[in-house]
Amino acid sequence: MKPKFAIVIVACLALFVSACGTSPQSLIVGKWEAGEGGVKVTAEFTKGDKAKLTMFGQTPEGTYKVNGGDELEWTLNGKTTKCKMKVTATELEVTSEGKTIKYKKV
Repeated sequence: MKPKFAIVIVACLALFVSACGTSPQSLIVGKWEAGEGGVKVTAEFTKGDKAKLTMFGQTPEGTYKVNGGDELEWTLNGKTTKCKMKVTATELEVTSEGKTIKYKKV
């Protein structure tokens, strides 16, 4: 009886750990790129709360947090912006003030 119980516990833990990797908070972590031609924008989010945004040769650093799974709040150069977001393992779509930017995972 005990070996079956141990197998069930291990299976439940494996499911729990794999489900944790699909939250918006975990999916956003990494480097993202948007833009075409000579105009590229790169956003990078760490596992903590750090964010970098690179465009026009400048890279301001700041912080970010995911609110409720569909809102990205980030602060760069002292300015806080809240955006609606949709994130998958390969795409990040950010919408603010009627403008949408689609990033691809790098």
